[in-house]
Formats: sequence, C-alpha cells, structure tokens
Amino acid sequence: MRNQQQMMDLILNFADQDERVRVVAMNGSRVNRNVPTDIFQDYDIVYLVTDVPSFVEDSNWTDYFGEKIIMQMPDATGDFLENNDGRYAYLMLLADGNRIDLRLFPLSLQATYIAEDRLIKVLLDKDQRMPELSPPTDKDYHIECPTAQQYADCCNELWWVSTYIAKGLWRQEILYAIDHLNTYVRPMLLQMITWQVGIHTDFQVSVGKNHKYLQQYVDPAVWTQLLATYPQADNEQIWQALHQTGDLFRHVALDVATQLHFEYDRVQDQQVSAYLEHIRTLSPQAQDFYL
Repeated sequence: MRNQQQMMDLILNFADQDERVRVVAMNGSRVNRNVPTDIFQDYDIVYLVTDVPSFVEDSNWTDYFGEKIIMQMPDATGDFLENNDGRYAYLMLLADGNRIDLRLFPLSLQATYIAEDRLIKVLLDKDQRMPELSPPTDKDYHIECPTAQQYADCCNELWWVSTYIAKGLWRQEILYAIDHLNTYVRPMLLQMITWQVGIHTDFQVSVGKNHKYLQQYVDPAVWTQLLATYPQADNEQIWQALHQTGDLFRHVALDVATQLHFEYDRVQDQQVSAYLEHIRTLSPQAQDFYL
C-alpha cells in the first residue's frame, strides 16, 4: 500500500503535468485534525480545471493513479449529468487499498466550491487565484442545537412511525416492519441522542457521518441499549427492539427537554406505547380492535 506521501506526490504530479488543472485542494478527514488517522481514509481531492468535459469524454486518464478494484462515476448516472452544474467526480478504490475521491470543478465554480465546505486545504495554485482561506475546520459538521419545533417533530415522528412497525409485525410483514424501524424510527432516536451529546459538549463536536463517532460521547449503558435496537429479522426480536427504542428515546428526550427547557409530550408517548402493547397482544385472527 502506497503511503500518504507517495499518494500526495502522485496526485500533485498529475496536476503539475496537466495544464488543464489549475488548482488542487483537499477536503475531508485528512485535513480534519479531530479525526484519527488510519489506512482507510480517503483522499478527497478537488481539481479546479479549465475544461471538465475533456476529462469526462475518456476516463482512461484515471489509470495514472494505479490499478483499480472498482470505480464509480456518480455524475454519469440517471439524469444527474443533465442537471448538474458542470462538476464531475471519479471515485476510485485502487488495488493497493488506497481510495481517491477526485472531484473536477470548472474554474467558474471556484467561489461555489469554497463556500460549500470549510474543510479545505489548498495543495497547489498555479495562478494564485485562490483567496487566503482560514485553517480547515469541521465546524460546519458540528451538532446544531434544535428548535422547540424540531424537537417536537422528532418526537412525533418516532411515535407515529412506531405504529407502522406494530402493524407490520401483526401482519407478519417482516420486511415492512424492519424497514420502518431502520429507515424512520431509529434515525429519530439517533437524532435525539445526538442532540444530547451536543448539549453535553456545548455543541462543539461532530459525531461524524452515519454517527460513526457517537460511541465516544455517550454513556456505555446508552450505547448498549442503542445496539439492542438492531434486531435480526425475527418478529419477537423486532418487538423487543421497538420496546428498547421507545424506552431509550423517552429517557434521552426527557433529558434534552429538561436541558433546553422544552416540553416532552408525555400523553403522546403514553397513548402510543399503550397502542403498541395492545397490538403486540392482539390475536392474529382478530377482526375487531379495542384498546
């Protein structure tokens, strides 16, 4: 596996030799001092170029970076190519294990690129066209304090969609039930836990993409209970996971409400919880519903 210096030399040498490339910059974890380094960190590279279409017409130029295991060109899929603003990306997983996410921007989008992300480090500027930038920071990704409405909406969404899961379980529609748990309900739980982390850290940290750094900020008991909300595809396990989700959400949401002086809707919680428990004990042959 080529080391970081070898990869950076490769990325910069290509740019230095190609007159179309005027600026090279790097984003992502490799310029974020708050992220631990490891062998799986991507090289998030941006080339500001004079002619994006010439790079798109033939992708063989990407062979310069080495043999690939797989490559994706997300801007070439569906209607996206017709609707984008001129940028184009090549995502490359190389045979030595390195990964380069190389995005091409037309020079006309220089200001747009700078405005989109403050995690930017300029590596090469052939024409001295880039303004002086502040040191890279991940502040754009810090947890944001919710409004009272956002908090209430999160609570409502979790309890509302929980009823879908119960309905799916009663019908023995296992994929329907687990999909609603994974796609709609647990994200609300994760959002509430994230707000709690924000409160305890004065909203000065990021939990990372897909909450990947969340564990280091939560109590071990919370982490254990959170993991218990990830069931196997089994009706009883999903019921247990739904129960764990509600219990943990209630505990965290009440703490968030106290800290931010919000109001937790206990009636909503109690009524939906009773509804869920009733469905859990309802006969599969039942034709009438009485709570």
